[in-house]
Amino acid sequence: MSALIQLAAEHWQFVSPLLRKPKNEADYDALVAALDELLDLVGEDESNPLMSLVDILSDWIEAYDHAHRPMPIASGVDVLRAMMREHGLSQSDLPGLGTQSVVSEILSGKRKLNLRQIKWLAERFGVSVETFI
Repeated sequence: MSALIQLAAEHWQFVSPLLRKPKNEADYDALVAALDELLDLVGEDESNPLMSLVDILSDWIEAYDHAHRPMPIASGVDVLRAMMREHGLSQSDLPGLGTQSVVSEILSGKRKLNLRQIKWLAERFGVSVETFI
């Protein structure tokens, strides 16, 4: 047995609770808490030897999130509504989409965003056009 494996085996009881993929919410919560502690300890130091553990835990947490908390797919109109709320905008604050009645039809789903409108929105909010497609 190599010295590294022997050392790992000797300390496994202390390390093993951190090195388990989450199988349920309790495991997930424990990993998130451990990751928070590690990030407080490591800070911004990318060269810290514990960064590899941070990477492992982050990957496992992300995989659990994807499997158990999938993100809903938002339409361009859903994104537009969210951005309007975030920026405190009304329909009349979006002249690049057209008249207020056109904006109303877009928001209600009666009309789809066209390419010109998508380009205007992307520029207006400083995001990529893909955000609204």
